[in-house]
Amino acid sequence: VQLQASGGGLVQSGGSLRLSCAASGFTLAYGAIGWFRQAPGKEREGVSCISNMDGRTYYADSVKGRSTASRDNAKNTVYLQMNDLRPEDTAVYYCRGTRGSANYWGQGTEVTVSS
Repeated sequence: VQLQASGGGLVQSGGSLRLSCAASGFTLAYGAIGWFRQAPGKEREGVSCISNMDGRTYYADSVKGRSTASRDNAKNTVYLQMNDLRPEDTAVYYCRGTRGSANYWGQGTEVTVSS
């Protein structure tokens, strides 16, 4: 199982990025996908989750209203659209697939927001 996050980069405050999480060996439609981030010197925190059962999405208060999670089952890819980015959004972003009791982490993609 491999999950690969991509789409990070350097963006100015107020800008947007779309992160992608592509999977192999794991059908995203059958698992919940979570987005997490870890800023320098801080613990990893949950950002968003998209349910495999009904496609519902959940967001941390820190990104609510600025982010949208979606999935493309045909491409076996999940996306996190992030708008109105702020310097405090600077972090390495990870996706995690959950199926039953198993969690699969992808390598992260770095997001840097300049003020």
